[in-house]
Amino acid sequence: MNQAMTMTGMMQAVEYDQYGPPRVLETRTVTRPRADHGQALVRVHASSVNPIDTIIRSGKLRLRTGRKFPKRIGIDFVGEIVEIETEAPDFKVGDRVWGVMLSVESGVGQGTAAEFVTISTTRISLSPKSLNFIEAAAISSVGAVAIITLRDKAKLRPGERLLVRGAAGGVGCMAVQLGKVLGAHVTALASAHDLVFLKELGADEALDYRTTTPSSLEPFDVVLDLVGTNLSKYRGLLSRRGRMYCLALSSRSIAYMLASHIFGSKRVQFFSAAPMRDTMTDLAAYVDAGSIRPVVHSIYGLDKIAEAHLSLEAGGGRGKRVVKHTDG
Repeated sequence: MNQAMTMTGMMQAVEYDQYGPPRVLETRTVTRPRADHGQALVRVHASSVNPIDTIIRSGKLRLRTGRKFPKRIGIDFVGEIVEIETEAPDFKVGDRVWGVMLSVESGVGQGTAAEFVTISTTRISLSPKSLNFIEAAAISSVGAVAIITLRDKAKLRPGERLLVRGAAGGVGCMAVQLGKVLGAHVTALASAHDLVFLKELGADEALDYRTTTPSSLEPFDVVLDLVGTNLSKYRGLLSRRGRMYCLALSSRSIAYMLASHIFGSKRVQFFSAAPMRDTMTDLAAYVDAGSIRPVVHSIYGLDKIAEAHLSLEAGGGRGKRVVKHTDG
């Protein structure tokens, strides 16, 4: 980071002036935010690229996100507190923290693909002591989603059967590991070349999605769908008290989830995961206990974030595309 820029209250941030493909993203010099009461100013060392980032950037949620530009991008971050405007004793300048802020909720959002962000201290926690910034960025948002989905929403119990579709992706890698932590029997569906890897993460069964049909599978208590296709067939695998969660956003998957609330008792559920401090604290504890480990797909500089978006949209690969903001 440019020291002179820091002294003048400026910073680098990724913005875009219109919806479109990854090339609309530009790294610009903008005014550094200031922390209000109850907030921390965090110097961001790393963030990651998530499917919701590409969906918002492409304009698929424009009815929700609006047409006010420029917009910023990014929902998660790992960094260190450089300023704090609160009397709460939980944090101090220099603490390494992580958090998630969903820009879709406000329609614009501050965006974490920037050198600094401000965030309420109720939405951050100390980051895992056992990880560096890059490793932590590969876990922050997807780990929180896994906790909120499986532990808090589904209330996954020991001995229950969990199916994870798209298990080698960012959320999938976390869900497989957390499923085992919660005592479930975990079945992972993914590409053939990822099956050994998923068994190493803890999956009891790892099956090739190309050769495995829903009709060949036994019932599941919880289905976590990260793909968004053939939802009716996988919904049919639910046990009598089964729960299904689809985190793949598409017009077709959203329409099906809404219809499932009208027809039949086994609803396919979707929700927006905006973790508070307790969730991020619990996630850090899982990591430091060795129960969950990061899976980094690739690393990009802040000025190369468009390449990270292109890579994510192309699909495939294990784990997270991480954006490195500093040399620290």
